[in-house]
Amino acid sequence: MSYQVIARKYRPQRFADVVGQEHVTQTLSNAIEQNRIAHAYLFCGPRGTGKTTIARIFAKCLRCKNAPTTNPCNECPDCLAITAGNSIEMLEFDAASNTQVEKIRDMIIDHVKYMPASGKYKLYLVDEVHMLSTSSFNALLKTLEEPPAHVIFLFATTDPEKLPPTILSRCQRFDLRRIPAALITKHLAGIAKIEKVKIDQAALYAIARGADGGMRDAESTLDQLISFCGDKIEEADVLSMFGLAAESQILNLSKAVLNGEIQVALTELNQLAQGGKDLGRLLSDLLNHFRNLLIYQISKGDLNLLEVSESEVSSLKEQSALAASDALMRILDTFAEAELNVRDAASKRIFLEVALLKAIEARNAIPIDSVLKQLNQLRGHGGGPAQAASSVPPSASAAAAQPAPRTVAPAPPKKHAEQLHESATPAPVLAPAPAPVSADLNALWANLVESVGRVSPFIRTYLLEAHPVSFERNLLVIGFDPEFADHLGLVDNSRNHTVLQTKLSELGHPNCQIKFVEHEAPEGTPRLAKVAPIEQPIAEQSAAAAQPPAPASPARDASPKQKAPVQFNKNDFKNDPLIQKALEIFKGQIVEVRA
Repeated sequence: MSYQVIARKYRPQRFADVVGQEHVTQTLSNAIEQNRIAHAYLFCGPRGTGKTTIARIFAKCLRCKNAPTTNPCNECPDCLAITAGNSIEMLEFDAASNTQVEKIRDMIIDHVKYMPASGKYKLYLVDEVHMLSTSSFNALLKTLEEPPAHVIFLFATTDPEKLPPTILSRCQRFDLRRIPAALITKHLAGIAKIEKVKIDQAALYAIARGADGGMRDAESTLDQLISFCGDKIEEADVLSMFGLAAESQILNLSKAVLNGEIQVALTELNQLAQGGKDLGRLLSDLLNHFRNLLIYQISKGDLNLLEVSESEVSSLKEQSALAASDALMRILDTFAEAELNVRDAASKRIFLEVALLKAIEARNAIPIDSVLKQLNQLRGHGGGPAQAASSVPPSASAAAAQPAPRTVAPAPPKKHAEQLHESATPAPVLAPAPAPVSADLNALWANLVESVGRVSPFIRTYLLEAHPVSFERNLLVIGFDPEFADHLGLVDNSRNHTVLQTKLSELGHPNCQIKFVEHEAPEGTPRLAKVAPIEQPIAEQSAAAAQPPAPASPARDASPKQKAPVQFNKNDFKNDPLIQKALEIFKGQIVEVRA
């Protein structure tokens, strides 16, 4: 007898021989025992997982001399004919080479009306059925929906999404799974024992990893290794054939990433690249290892969710203590993104080196929410600019707040000034200085910004970057430094004019006009934005909003007792000295600023 390859020699002949597809074989066995035989079955799944094999076993169960049975004899003429693939009552054909509607009509549609020569059922097995043309499916549709009682259709496909819904709805669908590595290893060990081949457990596990859930691929690889190595197979032989990295090499590389050892990681990758390993497959193995590590950590050591060897379990236990779950998730995101783009990379080695560096950075990264939380804690314990400003003596703050001479602007009319002082609480007396803007105008500006902020935090955000230029003849000129000139187009509109005019009227200056200009503030001009806290508790903001408006000077805004609601500016946040110091310490960058 001529030589027969292992994949055919050890092909399952009974449902009990099928590995890893119990959910399918048990359902079909129950259907036979209960006499609930459907007229069409669809077997889906990856290559080499047993679609055609299960269809043939099912056919033998219905065609055996003991039929219907769940355990065919494999000795009667019908069983032997189906096993050999030449049964006249079990017709098999490949849809990939018979896509035309004429062939479908000739082989199936015109012959289903004839009764089988023997037995109860005539079966049609169509492999790779998704390759049929649309016309073929349409021609088959009526026959598939209402076939004669003696006809059963068996379809097999690796891509069920390509089948029309009208076909899918007329079949009982069975999805075959990828076979776990542990079951493939056990099955190959039994075959090696029968073939009298000595193979170690590490080599068997390497074959199972390379087969990627396909039993036929694993059996073909074992057959090839026996031809190459003889009766003794070692792990190195399997790794050389597949281009895989050894399990120990993957563990060493992942450990280097978790420990942040850049030089060790690049050295390991260099050795793998020089050894001719498949770098794309190496990236997939790393991704799978970190997935196992994350699942092991989250499940607290539950191995039922993992497909790992015994030697890998101890490594998972050791490495799970090197990083937290959020760090592992960031590493997984990095490798998952790299796996999507590695096929398009001109140099996979350079691409993988960059991916390793990004993974190490992701391991050491700190989430922006944690950084903001730490910054808020620092501000609450004297680390923020508001606390620092409050520690300066009032006289020094008032002196530093005086603007340098730049332009001359007259004081407000006497009547307006009297109304302003009648409605305002006494403000700290500022040290006299040759200021171009009067102290009354500064006080009016502080009150105006505070009043506007209560009704529109959006306008207040921009006013914090502005300064009063002049106030005469009922015209308030508001200036923006050249660096904030882009704010003019955002704030200079009729709505904002109305809000400002209303608040000026409430402060004792009715019928005023507003004008926004680009104007460079004199050196030393007090800026409300520099002394305003970045954020306050919601309870304090609500309490402050309930209080009546009160005028305040720039020096008073620096007091920690001020309760005015505040909407921080993103640019101020990014330029804050404390934020800049944090970015320098953590070696990070601001990706998003949320209010």
